[in-house]
Amino acid sequence: MANEENWVRIGNGHLSAAINPFGAELSSLQDAEGRELMTNADPAFWTGRAPLLFPVIGVTRDGIRLNGQHYPMAKHGFARHSMFELVTHEATRAVFSLGDSEATRTSYPFAFRLEAEFRLEEATLVMEIRVLNRGEEPMPASFGFHPAFAWPLPYGEARADHRILFEKDEPARLRKIAPDGLIAEDRRDSPLDGRVLHLADDLFTDDALVWDPVESQSLTYGVDSAPQLRIAFPDTPKLGIWTKPGAAYVCVEPWHGIADPEGFDGDFTDKPGVFVVPVGGEKVMQMTVTLAG
Repeated sequence: MANEENWVRIGNGHLSAAINPFGAELSSLQDAEGRELMTNADPAFWTGRAPLLFPVIGVTRDGIRLNGQHYPMAKHGFARHSMFELVTHEATRAVFSLGDSEATRTSYPFAFRLEAEFRLEEATLVMEIRVLNRGEEPMPASFGFHPAFAWPLPYGEARADHRILFEKDEPARLRKIAPDGLIAEDRRDSPLDGRVLHLADDLFTDDALVWDPVESQSLTYGVDSAPQLRIAFPDTPKLGIWTKPGAAYVCVEPWHGIADPEGFDGDFTDKPGVFVVPVGGEKVMQMTVTLAG
């Protein structure tokens, strides 16, 4: 559902953004001159733009298990395929909400509300997610951001010159994604050069690069001689970076969770990366994107 007439638009003198209520998906982010900073959504590669991953990330081993019961679950959950309600729309701010329904309870038997706020603060887009437990029992969940940024960025620099600079050293080996989308038992060597990831298509022939854990809470994407994107993710302990070779985007994906590990058959509450929201409580996660330079 990419009908641009339905997108909700916010803007200031630095940035403008458009959000599709279907999935509460950030669908455009442009600089002051109208240059697009996000994917072109070429159907030859991937038509997604920035889906919200809830209540799972990645694939599961035949759904999720809760207290001995089995529930089917689509890859990346159902939020990305759900129509959100627009609850606030101001010049520089929009808030969307998704609540549980008969349809969601067939795969996720909890009373929840998922709120997605988008606001512009000068040259920064703030995306803030609130997962609220409206039920009468603790509520396990995962959540992940999945925005696809233009590669190359629209400033005339060569695609091959783009890189990602991590805030901190990342000594851990990376998670490996098996052909079926599950997390493999063994890990893969890190492709980092110090703190730098030199972007190249062959990094992604075996799916996403997954840092679990990620030490950094921010990174910078682009080319030093041109405007860059500073991306911060203070509330998510894992990070995926992904594209399809040859595509005009790179996804920077802060996650609070991962796909099921191979062989995992435990309760969803015990799955790596799952958080539990107490009765009447909420979990807040933020991601910011700043156009710098």
